[in-house]
Amino acid sequence: MDDTNNITILPTAPAPSIPLFPQSYDDHRSERTPLIIDNGSTTLRWGFSTSQTPQTGPNVIAKYKERKNNKPLLLFGEAVDVESGAKGQARTPWEGDVLLNSDALENALDHAFIQLGIDTPTVDHPILMSERLCTPLHSRVLTSELLFEQYSVPSTAYCVDSIMSFYKNSHSSDASFTSDGLVLSFNTASTSIIPMLNGRGILSHAKRIPWGGHQSSEYLLKLIQLKYANFPTRVTTQQSSWMLQNFCEYATDYSGLLKTLKDPLKLRSCERIIQFPFTLPVLEEKTEEELAKIAEKRREQGRKLQEMAAKTRMEKAKNDLQYLINLRENKGQEGKRDWINQLQTEGFDDDDALDETIKKLEMDLKKTRKKEAEGEDPVDEPAFPLVDVPDETLDEDGLKEKKKQKLMKAGFEARARARREKEKEREEKEREEKKEEEERENDLGGWAQKKRQEQEMLMTRIKDRARRKAALSDRKSAAAQARMKSIANLAADDRISKKKRKGGGEDMFGADDADWAIYRKIANEEEDLVQLQIVEQKLLTHDPTFTTQETHASIASQRSALISAFRPSYEEGDVEGSTRIHLNIERWRVCEALFSPAMAGVDSAGLGEVIQHILSRFPDVDKGQMVKNVFLTGSPAQIPGLIPRLHATLRPILPPEMPIGIMLAAEPVLDAWKGMSVFSATEEFANISISKAEYEEQGGERIKRWWGGNWNGA
Repeated sequence: MDDTNNITILPTAPAPSIPLFPQSYDDHRSERTPLIIDNGSTTLRWGFSTSQTPQTGPNVIAKYKERKNNKPLLLFGEAVDVESGAKGQARTPWEGDVLLNSDALENALDHAFIQLGIDTPTVDHPILMSERLCTPLHSRVLTSELLFEQYSVPSTAYCVDSIMSFYKNSHSSDASFTSDGLVLSFNTASTSIIPMLNGRGILSHAKRIPWGGHQSSEYLLKLIQLKYANFPTRVTTQQSSWMLQNFCEYATDYSGLLKTLKDPLKLRSCERIIQFPFTLPVLEEKTEEELAKIAEKRREQGRKLQEMAAKTRMEKAKNDLQYLINLRENKGQEGKRDWINQLQTEGFDDDDALDETIKKLEMDLKKTRKKEAEGEDPVDEPAFPLVDVPDETLDEDGLKEKKKQKLMKAGFEARARARREKEKEREEKEREEKKEEEERENDLGGWAQKKRQEQEMLMTRIKDRARRKAALSDRKSAAAQARMKSIANLAADDRISKKKRKGGGEDMFGADDADWAIYRKIANEEEDLVQLQIVEQKLLTHDPTFTTQETHASIASQRSALISAFRPSYEEGDVEGSTRIHLNIERWRVCEALFSPAMAGVDSAGLGEVIQHILSRFPDVDKGQMVKNVFLTGSPAQIPGLIPRLHATLRPILPPEMPIGIMLAAEPVLDAWKGMSVFSATEEFANISISKAEYEEQGGERIKRWWGGNWNGA
């Protein structure tokens, strides 16, 4: 396979960026500039509200002991990837969509404050921190306790990140925030839908789907592992996340797309190929002369081994013959009883058996010497003088010898007949081959057509047997029922009476030739395979139009065109091809799971169904105001095709005259932090913050009611 279209080389993991030097704290010392912290489950963003953009880093920490100096280290963000041993100890403040690990959050905030240059014993700045929709009180208590007890901040406020992103993109500075809309927040571990009316989130009608960017990456990874079960390289979650961001997209009509991709050519045209790293094996190339020398050397070694084996056999036969002759010569030196015992010890019954063995060894040696001298294996006809002698003229020993000679003569004649039949078959085969060769030379096309028809007939016969065998596995099939009927007929055979069968009468199976039909069928099947191989070999040798792709073995191993397009196969030994991943259906299937989570094994309603349920709770006037401003935010919202798919989902569930407007955040990743930064400059920020005194009096779960928080009174 040489198709190299749409191949993308898997990028290597980027080296960790050089840590920035802490900023100067002089501009903010004693100024109480608000600190903005967007505590995302994947990325932590922090900075002073006067900054244009925040500082960012992966929201992960690891406690690691350096081996060289044996010093404990606390790593944050990209630094965790520097030490391979630290990856196994990496922790994040989040468990799914819930903040639980306050110690990891403390380490992350330590890093953030150090980078901001804060060198005072306390953090004397009001803090505005983001939190998830419907954050549990326990998570807020952990965060408030950390901020007030550990860092002694003067005040803190919490806001929903997606609402602040909507605020950044919908608010004008010269007016109060009264925008309407439907906010769709695509997060790492969930997707939230918040209806907005008059600048307030209607949180009582808000919904959250347990499907986000992390689940999509894991789903894509599982699909790849299922598709490439024996992939030579380990595919990581980071790599599947990269594939999700670069190759996956939403389909406007997923069902229609699947019908279109039933065409193998269209399926191949839409695939994306990811080339993983590979190492070519080092092969030592040899010239034709060297290969010829190696082949000749092997042949010479084979000849030498054959000569050595023949020489060893001949020497062993000589030694055995000499030993037996010496044994026979010592017969008169021992008593009769001792002689018989010695013969039995050597494995002989009597003297005749010893003489027969000596005679056989002498004949074998004679044949071997003659074969070495003449190069052929002559067959000497033995003499059987006692066969024609009447029994009356022979004594008991003579009768035994006559019986032995008759058996030897019958065996010799049977072997002679077998040789003659074999020679006759060989001559017949030579005549048929000569006739076939003449036919092939006179009319190659007709001969090839005849052989192709014979191949087709044999293949059809083998295919019918395979089909029948498959049908027998189904007890309700006609073939299986016919087989059971035959077995029942055999069981009801009238050749043995029931009384006799019950009493253990003689089993007459085999008395009828039909009983052996099953064995003949098996033999015929093997003969058909052998004959098919012979026919195909002749066609490959003499018919230039017949290729290996037309052989039975190749056809049987061929997969359907659609399966081949779904997962193309490469030739054995193609290292480069075996390290490629072909993404086709997966490009749309992973994204479709957001609208149909059940296809990924998640028991939840899809995004379209949830939106329909939320909108059904509002009158048409409010519904029209919200669908005119459907707002998308979050990093997963940047996957292509989301806006057309949402439009196709919303249009059937809304009145035809109701307009639909869908907008993506200007910066889906940073707009939540920027919206919080803009809001912190307003007078309202001070009013909705919880002071340390209020925290000490009312507890860590205390928040104030306002339009951007999890308690807004709407």
